[in-house]
Amino acid sequence: MAKRQAVRFVCSNCGAAQASWAGRCSECGEWNTLQEEAVVTVGGGKAVSSGQGRILQSQSVDVSAARDQKRLASGIDEADTVLGGGIVPGSVVLLAGQPGIGKSTLLLQLTHAIAQNASVLYVSGEESAHQVALRASRLNVSQDILKIATSTSADDIAATIMRGTYELVVVDSIQTVGAAAVPTAPGTVSQITNSTQLIMQAAKHAGTAVILVGHVTKEGTIAGPKVLEHVVDVVLQLEGDRYGGFKILRAVKNRFGSTDEAGIFEMYGQGLRPVENPSASLLAERQVSDGSVVLATVEGTRPLLVEVQALVNRSNYGYPKRAASGIDLNRLNLLVAMLERRTKLDLSDKDIYVNIVGGMRITEPAADLAVCMAIASAAKGMQLKSNAVVFGEVGLSGEVRRVPLIEKRIAEAKKLGFEAAIGPTLRDKKTPAFLKSVPDVRSALNQFLEKE
Repeated sequence: MAKRQAVRFVCSNCGAAQASWAGRCSECGEWNTLQEEAVVTVGGGKAVSSGQGRILQSQSVDVSAARDQKRLASGIDEADTVLGGGIVPGSVVLLAGQPGIGKSTLLLQLTHAIAQNASVLYVSGEESAHQVALRASRLNVSQDILKIATSTSADDIAATIMRGTYELVVVDSIQTVGAAAVPTAPGTVSQITNSTQLIMQAAKHAGTAVILVGHVTKEGTIAGPKVLEHVVDVVLQLEGDRYGGFKILRAVKNRFGSTDEAGIFEMYGQGLRPVENPSASLLAERQVSDGSVVLATVEGTRPLLVEVQALVNRSNYGYPKRAASGIDLNRLNLLVAMLERRTKLDLSDKDIYVNIVGGMRITEPAADLAVCMAIASAAKGMQLKSNAVVFGEVGLSGEVRRVPLIEKRIAEAKKLGFEAAIGPTLRDKKTPAFLKSVPDVRSALNQFLEKE
């Protein structure tokens, strides 16, 4: 009788392994995340004793630094900035994003730009070579310098990388690739883990840079085991509205640079193009009215001016509705509760809708004051007295707290012709005349809102 292959159950959220299946992961507490995978033994399953190892050879850090190789620059400044100056040889980059957001389009443009000065291979596991060629033709990508192959075998891809023929290999996508040693379907936890390890070891050995395309779940997180994000060197996420607006490239993890940068693109018929002045583009069609406030936010280290719109109507039902596009709904509910408690606004019977124009998604707390002023402006039919931008974090007591990079926000507002900025008080340095400081939300509403 054939011996049954050993299996284990791995959590797709945290990567923890258990001997038996359970409805809930014992490590992270998530439900229905345990997936079965086969246990693959190396070297026939023989245990390695402590006496069989070899002594590691060490060297000084400056010797390793002297062998630092030049990065592969793509020529697309927005992407190179997010990567920290380009792609490091021998590194493994994971690019994730929603379906249709533009991952394959961006990668085809990147590989074409890099192929001008380096050897590049584009491996597609989702599409045929003909489909990739059609996209390349639409993007005006020169097809004679870019090599394309189709494969779903991690072993074949790793063997190709080990030859050292190519300086950059793109695998689209890791969810469609499988290793022969793992008897499960592609896309499972065990296949993603083992395929990534196989490709990564080949990349490190040959000094070839590898870009892996990853899928995301319906919640927006990267699909597959969490160990996938830990193993790779760089994790990039392409965000935005798939049907329009800006696309933002962020570095969630970067071993070779900062994670504070963000690249902003816009989709055209010929592919993604970097946006030179996103603030001006976002405010180009703005109409000054009640409920409209300009927020001075920061994407990475780049200041950005976006319009926050609010609409307040009397509710026709017993339970008022709250809806938000571009900001967290829980944060909106918190700010509405604070406004009712700390100001004279009565919003208990009002439907409140808040929208960030341009498909942008704002996560930083500096948007609190702008959201509060937009809601108050819409509720009372009032506008800002001056042509000003707004920023500042708001606490539950109604106080306006400091936010980082205030000087950059002010400089961006001046560049676009705004007359003032409404924000927190600077306690450790002299407040510039351009900044109108407010201690709390109530003072901001009383000082800077007026009837049309």
